[in-house]
Order: sequence, then structure tokens, then C-alpha cells
Amino acid sequence: MTPMLNPRSVAILGASDNPDKIGGRPIRFMREFGYEGAIYPVNPGREVVQGLTCYASLSDLPEAPEAVIVAVAGDNVVAAVEESARLGVKLCVIMASGFGETGPEGKAIEAGMRDTARAAGMRLIGPNTQGIANFGSGAILSFSTMFIETPPLDGPIAAISQSGAMSVVPYGLLRDKGIGLRYVNATGNDSDVSAPEMVLEVLEDPEIRLVLLYLESLADPTMLARAAIRAQERGVPIIALKSGASEVGKRAAASHTGAIATSDRVVDAFCRKYGIWRANGMLDLVAAAEMYLHGWKPTDDRLAIISNSGAVCVMAADAADREGLSISQLAPETEAELTRVLPAFASPRNPVDITAALLSDGGLFSKVLPACGSDPAVDLLLVGLPITGQGYDYPRFARDTGAFLRESGKPVIVSNAQAKVREVFRAEGVPAFTTEDEAVAAISQFVRHQRMMEQASSTPFHALPVPDGARAVVRDEAASLDLLEARGMPMPRRALCRDVGEAQALLAQAPGGIVLKACSEKVPHKSEHGLVAVGLTTEDEVAAAYATIRERMQAMELGDAPLLAAEMVKGRHEVLVGGHRDPQFGPVVVIGDGGIAVEAMPDNVLLLPPFSDADVARAVEDLRIAPLFKGIRGQAPLDLAAVTRAAQSVAALLCDPAANIASVEVNPLMVSEDGAWALDALIEVYE
Repeated sequence: MTPMLNPRSVAILGASDNPDKIGGRPIRFMREFGYEGAIYPVNPGREVVQGLTCYASLSDLPEAPEAVIVAVAGDNVVAAVEESARLGVKLCVIMASGFGETGPEGKAIEAGMRDTARAAGMRLIGPNTQGIANFGSGAILSFSTMFIETPPLDGPIAAISQSGAMSVVPYGLLRDKGIGLRYVNATGNDSDVSAPEMVLEVLEDPEIRLVLLYLESLADPTMLARAAIRAQERGVPIIALKSGASEVGKRAAASHTGAIATSDRVVDAFCRKYGIWRANGMLDLVAAAEMYLHGWKPTDDRLAIISNSGAVCVMAADAADREGLSISQLAPETEAELTRVLPAFASPRNPVDITAALLSDGGLFSKVLPACGSDPAVDLLLVGLPITGQGYDYPRFARDTGAFLRESGKPVIVSNAQAKVREVFRAEGVPAFTTEDEAVAAISQFVRHQRMMEQASSTPFHALPVPDGARAVVRDEAASLDLLEARGMPMPRRALCRDVGEAQALLAQAPGGIVLKACSEKVPHKSEHGLVAVGLTTEDEVAAAYATIRERMQAMELGDAPLLAAEMVKGRHEVLVGGHRDPQFGPVVVIGDGGIAVEAMPDNVLLLPPFSDADVARAVEDLRIAPLFKGIRGQAPLDLAAVTRAAQSVAALLCDPAANIASVEVNPLMVSEDGAWALDALIEVYE
């Protein structure tokens, strides 16, 4: 795939003498931006294009080019692909639209071109692509006007996108900050080379230190996982913006877990598993980019704030609290040093308010920053200088900050409302933001992403597909419990009862009482129909409940389905553990707060198997009920290990191809300080 990033020769089918037309811009760009390979315009209507010899067809070229830009339309596109494949071209960039994005017929044409290309060892980018650009070599196989409006600068960032516009918007936003990019590549319809595969390819460039990715669809999560694992090996962060919170994978089946684990939430879980930071929008995609280019490896999230404004000190501390950062407790020696260098009316505590004394003493800043930064309790530093125009020696502030950053290796960022001041700091290599809110959010993202990457899985991803044409069929509770018990799920004693005597026999073995409920695959949620009776402690109570439930079952035409009796189990909290098989990602496990309000008041997290016990523990920390697993108000902690074992049991069942499980729901899993028991279960299998 080397020709995709840096082809030695490029032919342009549909070449235009007008440098502002689609067939003319790539020629203009390559000539202006230093491309040293051969450029072959192809247009039967011209002999010269933009000063270059023009050829009537690909067959007339003096050599088979490594790459061909297809800037023609309609039926000519298929013919161009076929001719390129016949001549031994390695890469076709198809700019024309009107293919897979239009429907099944267009997809069929795409598939035919892909098959033609692959048979000849050729790769396709597109159709419907704005093109690809390598500003390291000047190989600009793109027609984007952004490269005219904002001149390029080679840099250590790759922007990869399925959308042409969304490949160049981050380019423009980063160039406005003075940051360069090497690759700006749009894959269009992903008919052959997909955006994840493009990520995998650019990661082989040793100069790339950050990848920005825009996705509208994720047809091949396996390839993205491969790219993410390669990124881990190289220490290159991936920040992804996935738009279109699709409901395609949502399963409104009998199980609540399908409604909980929507496709978009599964994408979140996938990204978290493989260390990919998921951005919330285009500004969020690029907001922290500067932070990633220094190679910083903070050990913790303790922040020191330095400002000449008390208000900024307060607002930055508030922002840190919102973002989950800790405010450093400075050592007594540090506070003593700050007391020595600061005016008597300034505060030596963190946040450190230098006050307006900075206006009269430009050297004050160079004393305060090293004093704070050398404190072992400080991992991150924010310098908030809201207004530092005329009268302030801000060039000196920038030089001092840059020198400290380079010498200490600690992350230091600046917030300032003036563009000219930010530019001076950036020239010294200091990430600069407009407000303290933006700065704190960026450094928080950076720290959390570093942790995510450290904890990321290096296990290759293999989705267990949903069987073609399969339909999900509900198993009754007794059968569901049996399947789970075989996987190690703990549960109380139980018995299927065809008559009241069998239920009373179980009561004799259960001094704490029993629960009695209907057992039919036709009624997966029994409590909604009054088919559950709990706390039965005497034979008379069992007999009365049995009669009532049986009467209601007959009214619902449930036939002679048995009742399920189970021993009452005491616990402290109801938890949900379940999962389903997603059409794209395969098995997905859900852990969260249980009971009847799992959808009305959701508190849950998703995990993609396989996962470790440590992964479960970290996931549970994100729940609102997390404090229960640490102990509150004198109560012992809930048994996290028992919940983890239950989650692993569900994962094992979902991942077993022979079991053919569509969904699993254990709700509630009753948890105490020394165990957990599945009190109810619902399983769907594919038939």
C-alpha cells in the first residue's frame, strides 16, 4: 500500500487546464507543494494541461503510473478502473460520486470495481472521495479548496475521514493554531480501502504522533482494532469522532439489555477497550491536539494553577473539579519559597495568585513557575493569564514557560484571551487556549486518554456474527437459569413445580421462605402480570399463591406451564448483569444497577469480551452505585468479586458459538458483602 501514501507517479484522468476545477486542482497542488514524482494529465481533448504534456489515454503514457486519479464521471469510471487494473496501476482514487451512497445498484457497481481491482493487485480509494494528501512529499491527490485557503505545513498529525469535508475541517482548525499535518486523507465510500485501514497504514510513518479519525459508519471494527493495537505499540494516540448515533444495532426484544446497549454505546465500549478517545464534536476532536505532541507521560492528575487574576484561579479550580482533576497540595517547602518571592498580599497556596504585581515585576513569573513545577505533588500546570497586553512582558513569560517545559518535561498549558499572546506562547512550544475552561478540559482529556491507552486491550478483535436468517427465541426462566448455572453463575435452590406439593417440598428446605412464579417463555417479564409471589414462609401461603398464579396463567392462556419455586435469598442490592450479540461487534456485556427501573433510571456500563477482572472493576467505578462496592455509612462493601464472576459467566456464555445466545439478562443479581446470586434470568437463543 506504499503507493497510497507516496506514489512515484500520478495520472489524472479528466485533467483540466483550469487549476480551480476538480480535474485541475491535484495538478496545481502537486506542482506548488513540491511533489517530485511524475505527473501525467490524461484528457483526449487537450495536448497541454497546466504546462504539462497531456495524453489521450492511460495506454498512451510512457509508463504505467503507480496512482491514478479518476476525475471523470458516469460509466467512464468503471472503464477507467478496468484499464488501470489492466495496466498494472497500484492505486485508483475515485473522486466521482453516484455509487454506493445512492443505494443497492450503486453498491453493486462498487463491488464490481473492487473485485476487478483486487484481482489485479490494485487498491481503490472512494468512490465519492475528496482525495488524499501527503504534505511530507507533496503527493496531493485531492481537490480540496482548503489547501488554497490555508497553506499546508508538514507536521506529525494524520487526519483520516470517510467524509471529504470532515478531513479538511480539522486541517483548517489545526493550521489556524500553527500546527502542521502530514496526511489529510478521505476514504469516501470505503468500497475497498477503509478509513480504519488508512489509519493502520499512516501509523507505519515514524513521524506520525497523533491520528484524528472521523467515521460515519464502522463496517469493519476488526480493522480498527488492528489499527488501535498498532497505535498502542507505537505510542500514538487516536482521537475519533463517530457521528450518527445509529439505532441499527438496537434490539427491542424481550431483553432489556438490547434497549440499553444501543449501537452508539457499543461504539463507546469498543473505543474504550482499544484506547481510542471518542470526541463529542469537531472542536472536541482537535481541542487537545497540542497536548499530544510533546510525549508527556504524567503519572497522576494533580494540577497546579498559577495566575495574575484571582477570578481565573477560582474558575480554573472549578473547571478542574468538573473535569475530575485534583488540585495539588503544595509541600510546605514550596509554599515557603513562594512566600519568599511573592508580594506579602499574594497567596502562596494553590491556586497561586501572583496578583497585579506581575505588571511591575516581569521576572516574578520565572520564579513562581519553577517553584510550583518542581513540587513532587504537581503533575500538571496551568498558567492563566487572562489579559497580558501592553505593559506586560509576555514574550518573557512565554520564553520562561517554554524553557521550564523543556527542562522539566511536565505538562504546562496557558490560557489567554488574546490571539497574539497565544501565538507567542505557541512559538515556544507551549499549548495555548483561549479560556481556562478550554485549557482544563484539554489537559483532563489528555490525562484520561493516557490512562485509557495504558489500560487498553492488545487482544485482536473477532466479532461473533449473528447467524444469517436467524431469529431469537426466548427460553423460559428455568432453562435460562440452567444455562447460566452450567457457566458457574451462583443461584439459590429451585424446583419446577407441576403441583402445589412440589412447591411446599422446597419450602421445607428453605427456612427463609420461597418465591413462586410462572415459568413460561410466553411471558418473559412476569411481575408486570402479577405472576410472582415473594416471601412465602408457610404452606398455606404457598398454597394460596400457587392458586392465584395458576388462575392468572389460565386467564392468559398459558396452558399447563409449570411454576418455578426458588429459595429466598437475602442480599443488600439488586444488580443487572446481562448482554447480547450485536450485529457488528458481537457479544456485549452490560453491568449496572438492577431492579425494575433499569431503563427508566439507567446506571450501567458496557464491556466487550474478552475482558479482565480489572476491566470490570474499572467499569464499575463509572457507575453511580460504585460507592456501594467500597462501603458506605458503616456498611461493608458489596462483593465486587462476585459480580465480576457473574459478568465473566455471562461473557463465557455469549462467546460460546455452540450456545448460539442472542441475549442474556440476569436481573436481579442479588449482591451482598459475601456473594451474589442470580434470582431471575432471561435468555434468548438463535434458531
